[in-house]
Amino acid sequence: METSHATEVFSKWALMGKDEGMEKGHYQSVKAMLDLAIPQIQENFTAIDLGCGNGWVVRLLKELGSVHAEGVDGSVEMVKKAKSIDATGKYTQGLLPDWKPETDFDLVHSMEFLYYLKDPKEMLKQIQSNWLKENGILVAGVDHYLENEESLTWPKYVGVHMTTMSKSEWRDAMEDAGFQDVEIHQVAAKGDFPGTLVMIGRNRAV
Repeated sequence: METSHATEVFSKWALMGKDEGMEKGHYQSVKAMLDLAIPQIQENFTAIDLGCGNGWVVRLLKELGSVHAEGVDGSVEMVKKAKSIDATGKYTQGLLPDWKPETDFDLVHSMEFLYYLKDPKEMLKQIQSNWLKENGILVAGVDHYLENEESLTWPKYVGVHMTTMSKSEWRDAMEDAGFQDVEIHQVAAKGDFPGTLVMIGRNRAV
């Protein structure tokens, strides 16, 4: 099966206005993720949204108390869209996992990004080593995972690579990456949808 790079697909979606649908479709999951993560970090926290799309989570993080929030995305058109909506915000186009942030953050958020990578486990290690302050938190959500059977058709339907992992494999990947206090949740379940799989981990000094 011939596949496109995910960043190419998302650039097309940005030009088609599909980013607005992604925002509406993911809002409940993201809000639940942040409700789980933010109470575990200090006030006046800094944050970055990894795979930020049109920047809606960055803007939400600011509303929820972040003193500095920024986003990074591999899609040129998504970053353009984010900057057009939030001209004073910081949005960077960068291909992951090679791109690295200029500073560490209290909170790293990611929704519907990690499984597009060939090696999500390596990205988790990069986040733990290069993205988070000591005691910082990663909260990451994925809708494509082994136990969500409907999602197993997505790689063929969308025409992009997706790495399929089970709930236990995601937990193991978090722990292998060096995260402490790992939590696994499923949020925003509805009908046949078993919920967004959420991983939370702390960058705690051992």
